[in-house]
Amino acid sequence: MATSVRLEDAFVEDVKIRAEAMHRSVPKQIEYMAKIGQIAMDNPDLSYAFIEEALLAKAEMDSGALIPYERKTRK
Repeated sequence: MATSVRLEDAFVEDVKIRAEAMHRSVPKQIEYMAKIGQIAMDNPDLSYAFIEEALLAKAEMDSGALIPYERKTRK
């Protein structure tokens, strides 16, 4: 469901720069930032880097792109 919202021009200009750097559209960048923000609000002890890596790991798992861990030393 699409919803229209009013955003400050300065915020949108900042988002445009970030969106271009991340190869996302402005709406997708705002969605991404909102998702990170929601996770951070729900888990204030987690760093941004940890949240980003967790989202990446989940995306890899969902796409089946994980490589199983194999122990290299003898038991």
